Amino acid sequence: MSAHQQTVDEKTPSSRVQRKRGRRIQEILTVAAELFGERGYDAVSLDDVAERLDVTKGSLYYYFPSKDELCTAAIETLGNDWTARLEQLPADGTVTERLRALIHEHVTIAVNDYPAALRLFLVPREWPEPQRARIKELRLRHDNLFRGLVEEGVASGEFKVTSVDTVLQCLHASMTQAPLWCGELGVRARKRAVDELADTLMSLVGR
Repeated sequence: MSAHQQTVDEKTPSSRVQRKRGRRIQEILTVAAELFGERGYDAVSLDDVAERLDVTKGSLYYYFPSKDELCTAAIETLGNDWTARLEQLPADGTVTERLRALIHEHVTIAVNDYPAALRLFLVPREWPEPQRARIKELRLRHDNLFRGLVEEGVASGEFKVTSVDTVLQCLHASMTQAPLWCGELGVRARKRAVDELADTLMSLVGR
């Protein structure tokens, strides 16, 4: 397709409608993820999502016919987007540089983009089994990014740890709290706090 044809296609009514629909779906999923993260699965209804979006429940049914489908889509979208952004980080540099960059990016996403929705991945026991199982799968994919770097650093002698599992538990627990620590700060103070947190967490591997 030529550049001219692509430009023409982007201006067609159908293209504009698709982009608008995509933005609307993303807005719904983001708000739903925040609510499910704040209250848990059972305490959230489609009425709650509609109220926060300031739309009718009927308009939500146009995109998602049930709470179950909305929740699943929110989990999939948020989990895949978050981990994909981490997976796209540069693979060059020392293992220390790569782990710090990974921690920094994770905390930045948590604080700036998904402060409430992060709790959606803490796997509440009362969630329905299909959603709970998918959350565990996404968490494992996410955890493997950090585990791989920690294990690489230990194997090379660059990191000193008592236990890889303990390091990962402490690391994830601290990163989960980052929105509470940094979320209310101004832009400059927030950036400084994220930098300091990343440096502090690197001490878990002796750096």
